[in-house]
Amino acid sequence: MALRLSSLRPGRPDKPKMPPSGNMYPTVQANRDMKKTSLLGACILALAMSMGSGEAVAKTPPDQLIIGMNMNNLLTLDPAAMTGNEVVGIVVNLYDSLVELDPEQLTTVRPALAKSWDISPDGKTLTFHLRDDVKFHSGNPLTAADVVWSMRRILHLNLAQASVWKSYGFSKKNIDSQVSAPDRFTVQIVLPKDNDPQLVIYSLAALGNLGVLDSKTVQSHQQDNDWGNRWLTTHEAGSGPFILETWQAKDVLRMKRNPDYWRGEAKMSRVVLRHFQESQTLRLMIEKGDLDIANNMAVSDINALRSDPQLTVDAVQRGTMYYVAMSMKEAHFANPKVREAVRYLIDYQGINKALMPGYGVLHQRPIKAGMPSTLPDPGYRLDVARAKKLLAEAGYPNGFDTTLRVLSDQPFLNIAIAVQSTLMQAGINAKIITGTGNQIYGAMRERKFDLLVGRGGSGMEPHPHSSLRALVYNPDNSDKARLTNFQGWRTGFYDPQLNTMIGPGPAGTRSAKTGG
Repeated sequence: MALRLSSLRPGRPDKPKMPPSGNMYPTVQANRDMKKTSLLGACILALAMSMGSGEAVAKTPPDQLIIGMNMNNLLTLDPAAMTGNEVVGIVVNLYDSLVELDPEQLTTVRPALAKSWDISPDGKTLTFHLRDDVKFHSGNPLTAADVVWSMRRILHLNLAQASVWKSYGFSKKNIDSQVSAPDRFTVQIVLPKDNDPQLVIYSLAALGNLGVLDSKTVQSHQQDNDWGNRWLTTHEAGSGPFILETWQAKDVLRMKRNPDYWRGEAKMSRVVLRHFQESQTLRLMIEKGDLDIANNMAVSDINALRSDPQLTVDAVQRGTMYYVAMSMKEAHFANPKVREAVRYLIDYQGINKALMPGYGVLHQRPIKAGMPSTLPDPGYRLDVARAKKLLAEAGYPNGFDTTLRVLSDQPFLNIAIAVQSTLMQAGINAKIITGTGNQIYGAMRERKFDLLVGRGGSGMEPHPHSSLRALVYNPDNSDKARLTNFQGWRTGFYDPQLNTMIGPGPAGTRSAKTGG
């Protein structure tokens, strides 16, 4: 079970390759001569808002974008295995998808690799008509066979991105018969269960959910039937506006523009992401002009830079959430009274006021703000006396010892310290365990944690169903289910009634023909 600390409404980025959802990313940008306002459909992370005017003061090359960020949570470049906003912002610039969300109107789906698409009258068959002029970075033509292979690969690997498609009824057993290529530039997807086809199209449009791979290139790098997973961890085989040059974990990632991109060349010749662990180092680098953009800085450092006329502080509102997760597989948190007590041992208002400006706003429901429908917040506040009473009723009048896992960067670490402090007021002694994304979220994906401060888990698609699916849906609570992208499964939260309401069901209103 996860307690939501913050939620950010879907933003309206002005470039087509901006990830359509994610957290608010406070970014500090060097004011330059407007030459880096856009990447021509290839914005990185939540980075390329309009630049303020001013003299060119940065030392970075004029045709390159240099970004400073903490790369601890950048674990793989494989679209089927990726988790976290950091990698999504990279992958969407290396790969293309069938369709995409309009950044100005996130509920509108527009063509990408598919120039048009049809929905059958019964809502069970989606047919996509592809462009015939797209080439992968290898020079191989992109065809329907690559799309089919890419989708089958997701289910056969059963890694993080498989969870979305499994929620629609796809599986390793049925995917080969449900997705086909009637001809060289036509893809047909038959839904295995009753679903609203528009939700499926939203999932296809949520950048990263189905990045189309160069099947010939990936298959040439397969090892032990791994569908190229080991190779794709540090390489790419896409058709996107940028080509991966190099990635050295926790050091640097470089991408160069694709000169043959079907939408035209990006304006930046190269994008460089550099790893910085400390917020103060990022602050120093951006002040010196050695970075164009600094990401994920501590609020204190961001505030210190606001008065610098050479710099602009920007934030884009998105849709994911910061949360405190409790594992219901752990004996203490399996008790509902303990979980209720923890809800009253978090200073939501204090955390949001002191630690979250630019990162989030207070929100305590699983449906992210800005959706067509939502739920009223329950109004949880810090109430130590009430929490102590609940703990006593649960059999823990003196509290207990536990662990609290968190990434070793901001704002996560400061949130964890704040939560640790208020838990202690009721006798819950939470030892903080810090680590990289693989260490922290890896433990969560293996369901081997007690408490965890994290971010994400509200779904990429612009629909309430996406939030509920990502946060509370868990159709199979067994360890072998491996629904690793669902917070419900990660935390062991299981409610059959909710599963029935959220899971596959009759389709809603449909149009027979869509696409441009």
